[in-house]
Amino acid sequence: MILIFQLTFFLYLFAAATYLVFFFNQNDRLRTMARITTITAGVIHLTYTAARFIHSGHTPITSNHEAVSFFALAVTWGYLSFRWRYKVKNFGVFVSPIVAVLMFVASRASQQLTELPPALQSLWLPVHASIAVMANAFLALAFCGGIMYLLQEREIKNKKFGLFYSRLPSLEALDNLNRHCLAVGFPLMTLGIITGSIWAKQAWGAYWQWDPKETWSLITWFIYAAILHQRFTAGWRRRRVAIMAIIGFASALFTLWGVNFLLEGLHSYAG
Repeated sequence: MILIFQLTFFLYLFAAATYLVFFFNQNDRLRTMARITTITAGVIHLTYTAARFIHSGHTPITSNHEAVSFFALAVTWGYLSFRWRYKVKNFGVFVSPIVAVLMFVASRASQQLTELPPALQSLWLPVHASIAVMANAFLALAFCGGIMYLLQEREIKNKKFGLFYSRLPSLEALDNLNRHCLAVGFPLMTLGIITGSIWAKQAWGAYWQWDPKETWSLITWFIYAAILHQRFTAGWRRRRVAIMAIIGFASALFTLWGVNFLLEGLHSYAG
């Protein structure tokens, strides 16, 4: 299985490098190569995840390696699903480095298969954990859209039409991308919190105990709820939403990893 993971990691790195070179020289052959490589890496990554599931007997999303690897997998297929439905110019240039970084982080963690702690031996594990990670994947895509929006807006405002202006979509297209990503990510995040609460009731006897991860999950949820509320009631669009999508994703990352390492709680076993 280690060789499968290493191959997947290499393909993601190659795809990210190819996308980056394409961004500068705009050679269509490189773009096609990067897309094919990304799809191939995604398929092999699915194979790797399935292999760990077969060998471990449980959903491979409990250790740091598995969680980060699954996060990279979810970002990849979330991106591909958007790519098949929407035409967002050079979106892969910004998404592929995130996937490559996630795979690097996963490669540095122990890949050893471990026995599940009693608290994780539940049918709610694949439901809650997979939904939560998929939510973060779409929030990562919104983060990429926010970065792209700010870069494009800066060149337009400064009237310096350089590297990004001709290579990035219009501000309206990027704003729509942000909206679509949040429209998928936020309901998944909500469902993840609900399923987590039900699981907590079964495991610990209470729906909510203000554990650090639970608290930061709620903080992150309120950030994205505020974004959507302001967007539909106060007419927030474009720059404000792009900035808040970046802030929200930073909070999501802290909830996913920072809490495990910096704050002790009922979820500390996940670290």
